[in-house]
Amino acid sequence: MKDPSPTTERRVRLAQKLPRRVLALGRARDDGRTGVTAVARLDRRTKDLTKRLQPGEVAVIDHVDLDRVSAEALVSCQVGAVVNVAPSISGRYPNLGPQILIEAGIPLVDDVGPEIFTRLAEGDHVRVEDCTVHRGEEVVAKGTAQTAETVETALTEAKAGLASQLEAFVANTMEYVKRERDLLIDGVGVPEVSTKLAGRHALIVVRGYHYREDIATLRPYIREYRPVLIGVDGGADALLEAGYRPDMIVGDMDSVSDDALTCGAEIVVHAYRDGRAPGLKRVHELGTEAVVFPATATSEDIAMLLADDKGATLIVAVGTHANMVEFLDKGRAGMASTFLTRLRVGSKLVDAKGVSRLYRSRISTWSLLFLVLGAFVAIVTAVAMSPAGDVISPLLADRWHAFVFWLTGLFT
Repeated sequence: MKDPSPTTERRVRLAQKLPRRVLALGRARDDGRTGVTAVARLDRRTKDLTKRLQPGEVAVIDHVDLDRVSAEALVSCQVGAVVNVAPSISGRYPNLGPQILIEAGIPLVDDVGPEIFTRLAEGDHVRVEDCTVHRGEEVVAKGTAQTAETVETALTEAKAGLASQLEAFVANTMEYVKRERDLLIDGVGVPEVSTKLAGRHALIVVRGYHYREDIATLRPYIREYRPVLIGVDGGADALLEAGYRPDMIVGDMDSVSDDALTCGAEIVVHAYRDGRAPGLKRVHELGTEAVVFPATATSEDIAMLLADDKGATLIVAVGTHANMVEFLDKGRAGMASTFLTRLRVGSKLVDAKGVSRLYRSRISTWSLLFLVLGAFVAIVTAVAMSPAGDVISPLLADRWHAFVFWLTGLFT
């Protein structure tokens, strides 16, 4: 539910290679002023803001403990600067987002206060200089300008807060077990789907950490094992971008494109426990049928529970949360379901990086070349020793010359 939009992801590679060049466009003006001068875009939900940000614009957000996925989405949009109403590092845990922005050369002004949402309007031209936000000559907001040194210091101090966060995590886990005991233990509430998962591998793609690299490394595995491809919200677009059509799309449908929803995949809409499913309306408007899965877990968690309940023999996860910091980066509300889902799925679940390290194609390229060469030598020997060799040899020679002529033509 927290993955960046399809529009921002299509620009991620360019953003990572050229952010400093793009950002420099607004850094200096002819009037001698420094800082970033650009149009301001405001939204309290970072995920929604990244859908309409243009390169060089100033993003005004309200995001306590800016997480890694949101920061990478902002980088991919090539923002000129980020102004955060809340502290980007509160000290609860060492979140990864601010460091990503600073390393990309994006100015980050922290803790400017909620008043900026009333003082600024969407589309206003602003100038972000040091720790101050200006509109013309007016100072609209003032906060803390983050640097590599301040972020490093804050991250070091935040590591001390891990103990209290783990205590809160334990309490949250117990509450989640009480709510979803039947689903976790007995699979009660898992809907029936038409996609056949029994006895097959399932590849679940979340547009999260290093998903693009993971999909690339799994190409030999996908080609050989033909797993059921399950995209979690924007993960469906990630599969399409990689050249694969998802067999199933799971999620609340707020971060997936219309192209993905109409590609022919089976749709499973994530609903609240009371049955409300905001994403169902959008699916029906596209003329597509859907199955509803009510649960308080996250979308990636219900995708794993669904694959496990329907008999998948192996579940390979791409872009999901794999360690303690990533769990915390996700937010405490979603930590318990992810942790308990992994316990429920057990040994079936394998991270994509583990598969890429362990899996090797059964037939290597060199083995295939030696096989072809051996077959060619055997044919030549058989023709030479055959009584009909005098007849066949000129024919093979003609074919060989024709092949060489065709091959030469490709490079001339």
